[in-house]
Parts: sequence; structure tokens; C-alpha cells
Amino acid sequence: MRIEWLNQEALQHGGVTLGAALASASPGVADGVSRRGFMKAGAVAGGGLMLGFFLPGAGKLAMAADSAPAKPVYAPNAFLHIAPDNTVTVQVNRLEFGQGVQTSLPMLIAEELDADWSMVHGALAPAGEQYKDAAYGMQMTGGSGSIAHSFTQYREIGAKARAMLVGAAAAQWKVSPEQVRAAKGVLYGPGGQKATYGEFADAAMRQPVPATVKLKDPRDFALIGKPVKRLDAAAKSTGKQQFGIDFKPPGAKVAMVARPPVFGAKVAKFDASKAKAIKGVLEVLEVKTDRGGSGVAVIADGYWPAKQGRDALVIEWDSSAVEKVSSDKQLAAFKALAKTPGTVARAFDVSALSRAPKKIEAVYEFPYLAHAPMEPLNCVVDLQADKCTMWVGSQFQTGDQAAIAATSGLKPEQVTLHTMMAGGGFGRRAVPSSDYVVEAVNVAKAWRAAGKSGPLKLMWSREDDIKGGYYRPSHVHRAQIGLDAKGKILAWDHTIVGQSIMAGTPFEAFMVKNGVDGTMVEGMGEPYTLPMKLSVHTAKANVPVLWWRSVGSTHTAFVMETLIDEAAHVAKMDPVAYRKQLIDAKHTRHIAALDLAVAKSGYGKKKLPKGQAWGVAMHESFNSVVAYVVTASVVQGAPKLHQVWAGVHCNLAVNPLTIEAQVQGAALMALGMTIPGAAITLKDGVVEQQNFGDYPVPRMPDMPVIEVHLVPSGDAPTGMGEPGVPPLAPAFANALFALTGKRLRKLPFDLAAA
Repeated sequence: MRIEWLNQEALQHGGVTLGAALASASPGVADGVSRRGFMKAGAVAGGGLMLGFFLPGAGKLAMAADSAPAKPVYAPNAFLHIAPDNTVTVQVNRLEFGQGVQTSLPMLIAEELDADWSMVHGALAPAGEQYKDAAYGMQMTGGSGSIAHSFTQYREIGAKARAMLVGAAAAQWKVSPEQVRAAKGVLYGPGGQKATYGEFADAAMRQPVPATVKLKDPRDFALIGKPVKRLDAAAKSTGKQQFGIDFKPPGAKVAMVARPPVFGAKVAKFDASKAKAIKGVLEVLEVKTDRGGSGVAVIADGYWPAKQGRDALVIEWDSSAVEKVSSDKQLAAFKALAKTPGTVARAFDVSALSRAPKKIEAVYEFPYLAHAPMEPLNCVVDLQADKCTMWVGSQFQTGDQAAIAATSGLKPEQVTLHTMMAGGGFGRRAVPSSDYVVEAVNVAKAWRAAGKSGPLKLMWSREDDIKGGYYRPSHVHRAQIGLDAKGKILAWDHTIVGQSIMAGTPFEAFMVKNGVDGTMVEGMGEPYTLPMKLSVHTAKANVPVLWWRSVGSTHTAFVMETLIDEAAHVAKMDPVAYRKQLIDAKHTRHIAALDLAVAKSGYGKKKLPKGQAWGVAMHESFNSVVAYVVTASVVQGAPKLHQVWAGVHCNLAVNPLTIEAQVQGAALMALGMTIPGAAITLKDGVVEQQNFGDYPVPRMPDMPVIEVHLVPSGDAPTGMGEPGVPPLAPAFANALFALTGKRLRKLPFDLAAA
């Protein structure tokens, strides 16, 4: 997705990715190869070989082909450092927040480098021109694009470094490069010579960077495609890993902000006397907040006095100028809109509806959803007169760095952004407005205006995180399907109502076409051959919305896969057979993923325990296909998911262990969408949920057994951060229908109301 400016997590539009859109505007940008140059990064303390690359024109989102190449960016920490002690450090140009890029991306370099994996380390790169995504032209993590976009780029860096090491050894040993063999971080000469990479790292630095290099055939991979344990596993398992929320430089103070209860409201007046009376509270300041609002910041010696001080504030809010959304009224309005003609996203003659002997009519409801990562939002900012330094778990380093500069009145080159390990995000840390980052700078500006200085740590509580906005949008779907006597679909008229996540963002030009946000309709129809007319109503509401893990597919997959299941029931056909009958012949990857899940589960062959039933669903997102076969039951009136078999087609699996973890985590997150109470609701503009007590997430007893099976492939990898989310809920719902005869038309599940 997504800038999704960057996500998420918003990258597909009718099967077209933002990278492809950029490529069409600027030939050569999407693959990055023709517009990428490699360079030696320069001297480094302790010596060794430093290698990186630069992207001419990469700072522009929509680049026209540059007539003049940009100056190379020489950074002392670009991508790869081979030290004299033979350690290999790979700078990861993404955010690591649980998806495993701090292992998988170094694997790509290590494979072509023929490094000793035990000597390889991953480090999170700061914001920098040289770290921009070759497809997006900006540094970001989203759209499940980390591996897909870096697959060739990182391998080339490893291969070029290996060639330089071989060249250095050949020169010293006075042999041809073809006579030097490299394996596991060691160079071998024809006469029994032997040396580690570290021993030749300095000499390799004097070698020219090869203009071209031959990459390995996938059949020769020794590391890629093998299950590799994560480099950060030990630190995380032992509690030694430092996340953004753990970081606090010496002398830093903690800031917490009281934000308006209605989005965009302002402070009318406030009384800080009780807050200032709390020991440890240092200052209370009015500050600008997101969406044109204002709030009150409490700055203290630590988190607890800052929170106590904030709780003690007496604030009167002015919300007279902003809309106050109530979920019940919004739902009624969306349902009414769904009955009227909308903007056509896909035209088709559906006149056959009127004469179809069988019909399915359905209205689906989807609530706002909070991202609710385990680690609430936070950052540390040190604003000085001529520079600003921030430490933050950013999914969107380029955008956040620019926002920091604009807010502080500095130039981008005066802003240093250190990427911190993050405890989840799911799109919330990739916000085009850079809301919490900008807020932190505004607090720092007010702090300096009060005559104070030094770093500030802005912290959000769990309640702040859940009530703080940027939700997955609420949607209503209305479907009218006509079928013949045998269950063949004759016509399908479909309308979607919801807010656009792309409108008003830098992605609008790419993702909103003819008034239709491509993320709102992604996944509709595919991979089936269907006579579908598709239209949308784009609603406006004073509720900030954003991509959420798997973006539009969070709702479109549920609608598609439960309706296809319902059509199979009308046709009196097995749901798997019915799907395969409808799948367009070109979608061989879908069939392979579905067949694999069916085979591994024993679907249709294995007898289930009494009270359990099968459910099936599949969906493609981010160019990867995930098919689920599940078993479920109803226990004391509540749905229970027992086991999940996943068939996954993501082309080449760089690290099967990471993919397994991604799918398991995505399935669990998707299960969370079905739990009663898992909805963000508003009353008179105020979010009603505030913590996991009233916005539940899955607990250990909810976790089913999940088996992940990968379709073998040697093709370039596709995205896997998000594709595991969409098909889980519909597979679960389809199993519940088999048990109860009730079609679930909304999330979260409510069997009693179905």
C-alpha cells in the first residue's frame, strides 16, 4: 500500500500497486535498477569495507525522469560494513516492529556475499536519502513491500561487496579473481591461501565497485529459503531488547498531552494549579494538537508524575466548530446511502437481477478499528536552535523527518531521525500528517519558549492510543446477487459506503481515480469471474482514518468470501469446488494455495468431532495468496475457532520461519476482529472505548492451532506482512454458518443477532 505514503498498508488499486503507478509515470523507478548507483561509503572508524547505493531523484514521490543525475549521497553508515574482525553489519532501511526484516533483509546480503551467518548483525538505519525504497522513492515500511522491493537491491550489494573482496585477494595473491573462492566469510586461493573477509576488508575498500554482477541462481541458495532463526530473538526473549518506549537519554523529561475528547476541538481554558502541585511536575503548557486542535502538555521528571499531573488538569473544551460523530447515526446514514446510486467503480449490466429465479440480498456492517499495537505511541525529541534529533519507531522516516523540519522551522538536513525498534504498529506509525511526531515537536517548541531545554520523551498511554484516532474506517456493503436455478451467478450489484483513507494524502493522485479510492474496493471480485457492478459512496466524517493491516481487504475479503460461500450453498455445491469453478484460469496461484490448505487439513476426508464444522476462504493481497481451511464450534453460545490450516503462495520464501510467524500473527489479529466488543464507537464525537477492558484483543485461550504451508516457488518474493489477515474471519464465519445456519453479516460476530 500504500505512502501507505506509505502502508499499509494502501497500495493496491484494482490490482495495481503504487510502485507500478510510479513506474508508469517514471520508467525505471519501480525496479530501481536503472536508476540506482552503488558507491563506497567512505572511511569509517576501525576500517573495513563500506558499501551502499544512491537513487537519483528518489526524493520525489512522482518523479519525471531526471535529466540530470543527483549527487551521490555518501553516508558513513550506508547499508553494509565488513569490519576487520570479520563481523558484517547490515543497515536495515525499514522499521522492525515484529515482522522480521532485521533478519530477512540481512539474509539477502549474506546470501550473495557468502558471509558467515554467525557473524552477521542487523541494525536499523536512520532517516536518510540512501535508505529510500527503490519503488516508493522514500524511506518507509508498509505495503508488505520490504522484501519484495529490496530483494534485488540487497542481493546486489552483497554480490558487489563479495566481488570487491575477491578482487582484493586476487590482487594480493597475484592470481585471477576466478581462482579465488569465497565461502562463509573466508577467501581461498589456488595455492592454499586463506583469509577472512575482515582481513581483506580494508584492501577491498580500494577496489572499484563493479558496474554489473551476476546474482546467484535460486537453485544455489544456501541461506535464502531456509528456516533461519531471528537475529533479535534472544534479546527479545530475555527482555534485553530496547524498544522506543524504553529509550530515555540522560536528563530527558517526560511529556504527556491532554488531547481534546472530540477530534479537532480546542482548549477554551484550563486550570493547572492542581497539576503543578504534584511532585515532579515541571511545566504545564498549551500546545497544538492534530487536526487543528489544541491540548495541554504536562512535563515532569517521569511518566507517573506526568500522568498524575495530566489527570489533575481541569480543562474546558471548545468543540463548537467540529462535527460530533455518533456511530448509531452514522450507521443509519451509511445504510441509507447504500440503497442509492453511487460512483461507479466497475461497470456491468446487471439487468439480469430482475429476472433471476434465485437471489441473495445482504447488508454488511464494519466498525472503526484501532490499531492497538502492544507498544503505545512514543518518541524522544531534542530540539535545539540549529538542529533537532528524534528517536522514534517510525514506519515513515522520510515523511516524519520532513514534518519535523517543517514544524521546527529547520531544514531537513538539520533533522536527525533515529529509527527505534517498535512493538507493533500495523500502519499506525505511518501517518501522512505525522501526528504524534509533529505534536512532540510542538511540545518541545513550547518547552523552549518557556525558557527550558533538553530532550523530551512524549508518551501516550494505552487509553491515549485507543482513543487517539486514525482508525480503520467504518464501512457498509450492500449486495444484490441474482442466480439461476442451478446457482450460477447471473448478476451482482454491489455498493460500498465509507471514508477514503487516501483523500487528502500525497497518495490521492495515485490511489483515487474518478472519485473512487482504490483501497476501498481492492479485492472485490477477484479472483473470480463474476458479472459484478461495483459502486461506492465516499463519506466524510470527523473521525481520522488510516490504513490498517491489509487495508481495504479487511472488509472486502469478508464480504466476498462469505457471499461466495452463500452462493455455493444456494447451488448445493461444495464450497471448495464452487470456488474452483469460478476462479479465472489465469489465477493458478490461488488454486495452488487453496489446494494446499485443503490437502493439509484433510477437508472433506477427515471426520470432525461432533459439534465442529469446516470453513474455507481465500484472498489475495499485496500479490500474495492465502487460503484458510478452519474448524470451529459454538461453545456455550460463543464461537470457538479450533484449528487453522494455511496454504500460502508468496513466491520464493526468503525465510520460511518469518512467514510462518507472520501468518500466525495475522490470523490472530484477524480473529480479534470477530471478538464481541472489538469495535470503536463514538457518541457525540467522543470515542467510547479506552483500554483492552472495553476494546478486547484475543487472549491465549482464543488462540487456535495454526499450521502454515508454503507453495514452493522460485519466483521473486511477494509481500507477506498483511496477506494473512483478510481470509481468516470469513473462513470462521463460513464454519459457523455450517453449524448454525446463520449468516454473519457484520464484524465483530454476534450470533444472537444474526
